[in-house]
Amino acid sequence: MEATKYTEEHEWLRPEGDHVVVGITSHAAEQLGDVVFVELPEPGTTVSKDDEVVVIESVKAASDILAPVDGEITEVNEAIVEDPGKVNEDPEGAAWFFKMKVDDPSQLEEFMDEAAYKEFIG
Repeated sequence: MEATKYTEEHEWLRPEGDHVVVGITSHAAEQLGDVVFVELPEPGTTVSKDDEVVVIESVKAASDILAPVDGEITEVNEAIVEDPGKVNEDPEGAAWFFKMKVDDPSQLEEFMDEAAYKEFIG
């Protein structure tokens, strides 16, 4: 696995061994506005690509974060549940949402690299 990948749903995936760390991009955080609530999945939850795994609410909108790949949620970031504003402060760093063990690492190949994502958001 290689560098950070990006989805068309404005999620980022950062490989860590046979796991990926998943969060939302700075662009997504800006579009949402001030985040006021985050609900994360339970560690140990098995998910399939496009399953709804996170609920995020802001002053503007509610939105779901979808599982980018098939796998198992192994860890969640409780810090953003306790202080949802962290998502706006550091969306591509400390405010990651969850870590997951990926069933099929080749699924990551379909996502954009940083240059392609920047072009996508224009």
